[in-house]
Amino acid sequence: MKSAYYVVEFLVLVEVILRGGEALSMNYYGMSCPFVEPIVRIVVNQALHKDPTLAAGLLRLHFHDCFVQGCDASVLLDSTSGNTAEKDSPVNLSLRGYEVIDQAKKFLEMQCPGIVSCADIVALAARDAVFWAGGPYYDIVKGRKDGTRSKQEDTFTSLPAPTLNTTGLINVFSQHGFTVWELVALSGGHTLGVARCSSFKSRLSSFDSTHDVDPSMDPTFAKTLLNTCSAGDSAAQPFDATTNSFDNLYFSALQKGDGVLFSDQTLYVSPQTQQIVNFFAMNQAIFFFNFQQGMMKMGSLDVKEGSQGEVRANCRKIN
Repeated sequence: MKSAYYVVEFLVLVEVILRGGEALSMNYYGMSCPFVEPIVRIVVNQALHKDPTLAAGLLRLHFHDCFVQGCDASVLLDSTSGNTAEKDSPVNLSLRGYEVIDQAKKFLEMQCPGIVSCADIVALAARDAVFWAGGPYYDIVKGRKDGTRSKQEDTFTSLPAPTLNTTGLINVFSQHGFTVWELVALSGGHTLGVARCSSFKSRLSSFDSTHDVDPSMDPTFAKTLLNTCSAGDSAAQPFDATTNSFDNLYFSALQKGDGVLFSDQTLYVSPQTQQIVNFFAMNQAIFFFNFQQGMMKMGSLDVKEGSQGEVRANCRKIN
């Protein structure tokens, strides 16, 4: 066992030298853990075969991780007696897919212990979930390290609220270097999954001083949302008609006034983004290309490298 350990350590050292440091790269685990991507893909595919709704969960997990202190798997850390972690923040209580990450980590630790970060697993799992659901495949740089800080208060100002208008969304996304096209494309990730009534019920009564219901909604769709919310704040409404398929129907829904969240429908209301919505609704390939660009950029947000972080043995707690 010790000899195998030293072989792995030697391979890691050689790989770092060949890379010229600890920078992210496509082939980061080329020698130290060459089967990392197939292992994660198999675990994700098996999980989605049993529960297709987890595709949306794994994509959201990556997004909610990267927008808070960067892609460092801080969203996976459990709360402790002295700290409420990100995952227990009110804005993250609906996140799903933690058990898929745990399973992938378990197999990777068996194959190459102490090598693959949880942050890299989250990024790979999101990519594989999108592809499994029919979306675009894109390459992922690897070499992220896991962070050691996870506090619920960090989520309150970092994640875009479902009540933001287009100006607010552009402001939040531009702070991370995203273009307006990438903002709209990443919003298209809502083609997967559902929203809870608590996220959109403010559109359905006393919307403003002039309207009881958000006037940007189609009246028939407003009745649909009202019916959904009659079951309570946790009732779920699909973002589009193909909730487990990654396609461009989300944008077609916005054109009809059927955006579930205010932050969805505002993309079609605003002249800054309406034409982009039209492009994506008309041509799925254009949407897929811009989504790929946005996801590759998001996966590199404020990543920890080298001594800035660690590789957790257990994704739910720091070493």
